[in-house]
Amino acid sequence: MQNYSRAHSFHIPVMGLGYTVDTPIKVAKYGISSVVSIMDDHLLEDMRKIYSTKYVREFIPISDSEDDYRAKRITAYLDLTQSIIEEQFNKLIHGDWEKSLEFQKYLNLLPTESPISSLLEKIKSSPDSEKFHLKEEFKSLVNMGAVDVNIMTKVDKINSDKSGKELPREYSDALSALRGFATSKANGSVVFSAGMNPALYSYAEQFSEFFPNQFGEISKGIILKVSDYRSALIQGKFLAKKGLWVSEFRIESGLNCGGHAFATDGFLIGPILEEFKRNRKELFSTLYETCQKSLEIKHLNTLSKSPTFKITYQGGIGTASEDSFLREYYELDGTGWGSPFLLVPEATSVNNDTLGRLLKAKKSDYFLSDASPLGVPFNNLRTSSGEEQRLKRIKNNRPGSPCYKKFLSNNTEFTEKPICTASRQYQILKSTQFEAGEIGSEEMDKTIAKDCLCEGLSAPAILAVGETPRRNLSAVTICPGPNLAYFKGTFTLKEMVDHIYGKLSLKLDIERPHVLVKELQLYVTFLKKEFENKVTDKVAKRDAYLEKFRNNLIQGVEYYQDLIEKVEVDSTTMLAKMSDQFSKIKREIEQLSTPLLTSLT
Repeated sequence: MQNYSRAHSFHIPVMGLGYTVDTPIKVAKYGISSVVSIMDDHLLEDMRKIYSTKYVREFIPISDSEDDYRAKRITAYLDLTQSIIEEQFNKLIHGDWEKSLEFQKYLNLLPTESPISSLLEKIKSSPDSEKFHLKEEFKSLVNMGAVDVNIMTKVDKINSDKSGKELPREYSDALSALRGFATSKANGSVVFSAGMNPALYSYAEQFSEFFPNQFGEISKGIILKVSDYRSALIQGKFLAKKGLWVSEFRIESGLNCGGHAFATDGFLIGPILEEFKRNRKELFSTLYETCQKSLEIKHLNTLSKSPTFKITYQGGIGTASEDSFLREYYELDGTGWGSPFLLVPEATSVNNDTLGRLLKAKKSDYFLSDASPLGVPFNNLRTSSGEEQRLKRIKNNRPGSPCYKKFLSNNTEFTEKPICTASRQYQILKSTQFEAGEIGSEEMDKTIAKDCLCEGLSAPAILAVGETPRRNLSAVTICPGPNLAYFKGTFTLKEMVDHIYGKLSLKLDIERPHVLVKELQLYVTFLKKEFENKVTDKVAKRDAYLEKFRNNLIQGVEYYQDLIEKVEVDSTTMLAKMSDQFSKIKREIEQLSTPLLTSLT
């Protein structure tokens, strides 16, 4: 049964392959939920060995020669993680509350208005005859954070056996990852990100954990990370028709986030959240009725009258006032705080060298790159050791990376079997084309910009615990959101959580714009680059896209200008500043023009 903590209004989203791989072990005992990427089974196996040693557990390796080794590794790591968390939590809750430093830390991390704290005070002042029942009530409120897992739906390579024969569909990367989570003891939900994968969603029907029990409760939830309402409705209905309930929609900014950036066509987060707020009841009722009908047809247990249904937001939040405004005005059930936690060693795994590079980084060092082999814009750091390694390889006329894990192998331009565009094999083949004059310098530049994310995003977790990654591939790629540029210094877990709740205010760069303004600025920069891109064909189609993007941005700015008139977003000074910024940016957008627009005026 889902027993997810309601102690906190925020969660820590997935960051890369390794930055949050062991975050639940660090923070779940305090009631904080977080998300683990389960795409890299090699990393999970290495981390299982490390934590088995640390917590004195038996470690039996799962080799590549075993059947279904990928799913087994994922299950084994999640089982170990859940076991460690439960051990930590039981010590915390069953110990001497007055003397336990961990219990006091749990309490100190709670928001000021938490019912847990007020109930504890009631226990202290109550007669002994009442304390037993109050303590039982207290224990029911004090829960562990969820161990959620992330599956990037498009990372779904079809695998082969040792003889090269293609394995059945359920052994693909994404489906085997889902199987690994479903059969594990992890108390959490699966987060599907990066769009719909029909085969993956359909495969979830194979597991009873995603369906209601006799009480209408679901043991493992399904969370969809979406960019807009339409996507939520389409994907939610697809799953509901299979009897699968979406317990949470996590709305993420298209550009003001870490990792891969899935830009919308100029739709800003304010109008998007407004649409969710306006249609929340309809979304719930539509999915609920569809799901119930599907369950009845399948002769399965039906949902309870009020199943878990949350709408949350993540991306670029930097202050308590922004957090509270978003939650209160848009009636959200919570928020996600990602990149700032990269500066909290108690919560994430960032090796010392990379942490030092983050602290020294300038705003200009954070950029939207072409590094991802998926062909999706990728937030990157110019000064990372991964970028240094990539440039050094190019300088030595050996562009690209050795490709061992092959998770992002999806290109068949030169080979029958897919290879990765960041691999040395692919990049040397493209270099040969370039030297023969078959491709231009722009295409070549985009090719050599690709980097090995499989190794670069997993290395920090191994390095952070003082170990050496396999094959000594220790260069680190880090994918912070633009918001991190305004945070300086490292922080304790309590300092960051207190900052989120407004108990204290961390010193941020004074030039940091409001989260809504920052996202708009990022979209304008993105649109300008789109205007500057060279056009080879389909000019009319491109111009129509740019005009649609431009008009959506203008409508978004007008929405914010109306919003400022209606609500108190922040202090009077901040409101005035935001109003001026929106007006200035609107004029900037209006000056952008295409031949299509010019012909219409």
